[in-house]
Amino acid sequence: MALTSVLFADRLELVLPTENQHLFDAPEKFYMYVDRTFEGEVTKPWEGGAFGYTRSPIRVGGQVVMTRFHEGIDIAPVKRDKAGNPLDLVMSIAKGKVVHTSNISGRSNYGKYAVVEHDWENSKVYSLYAHLAEITARVGDPVNAGSVLGRMGYTGAGLNRTRAHVHLEIALLMSEYYEGWHKTYFGSANYHGNFNGMNLAGIDVAAFFLEHRANPDLKFSEFILSRPVQFKVLVPAGDTEPDFLVRYPWMKRGEVPDAVSWEIGFAATGHAISFTPSIRPISHPAVSHIRPSEVPHRWLTRGLLTGEGNQASLSNSGKQLLALVLDDFPKAE
Repeated sequence: MALTSVLFADRLELVLPTENQHLFDAPEKFYMYVDRTFEGEVTKPWEGGAFGYTRSPIRVGGQVVMTRFHEGIDIAPVKRDKAGNPLDLVMSIAKGKVVHTSNISGRSNYGKYAVVEHDWENSKVYSLYAHLAEITARVGDPVNAGSVLGRMGYTGAGLNRTRAHVHLEIALLMSEYYEGWHKTYFGSANYHGNFNGMNLAGIDVAAFFLEHRANPDLKFSEFILSRPVQFKVLVPAGDTEPDFLVRYPWMKRGEVPDAVSWEIGFAATGHAISFTPSIRPISHPAVSHIRPSEVPHRWLTRGLLTGEGNQASLSNSGKQLLALVLDDFPKAE
């Protein structure tokens, strides 16, 4: 009995953030559609609200390729008032603590948004809830799965009342020193500290919910490590492990006593999946593996890579991403 109690205690209690539960039975009712015009045809595909490369189609040869990456999922409302405003409450997906709220919609494309920190397997994982009409939770508030954070709205870039939704992400923190990276590459004001959306690498949130529902014992680390690797980058190893790996130690694959480099595996969406110690010497970061494709790699990696077929190299955006993962930039004073 004691062992059974421990096993259930280790299970992650995970809930969707609104009353809309159609992810599990009718996704066309779950996702908020996007307005699309492609090759003269006007459509409203619900798939545009899903995670991944779901937007901005182009034709490459005989293929239609989606080129714009959507880092979360857009959940449609189930309740509206007579004017069409959404009434759905937005809730935390799991136990945690509110660590950031942005109540000025013009300071981010997310509009008004909140971030909750979760302690999963002794690693800090974050959920983000965007486009809110109002935020009722405060920074420092402890929350449980289902605790109300605010109300759905349509604040932020490119939204209107008709397409009101909550944008949900589950993300890894890229750097504890984000301000320095932001100043180095952008120079604009950063109102959100480490909880700027660019410092939160979104994972396939819908797939995680679906796989967790099928297997309630699924661990977050198991889910991440099972993701397909699109490309790998070999980087010189320093005297200590990267801070990113210290935050997510379950990403380390194996032990190599005389390692002089790290081979980092990335999903096509750009979030890290694995860190493998290596004895291969290298002076500068270089792509060491790429999944071959007839489509130019820039379209399959949100511009992080250039090249085609079996050849790929880091673009400027790819180098900037790697710098963020490795804290390879001047720290802000």
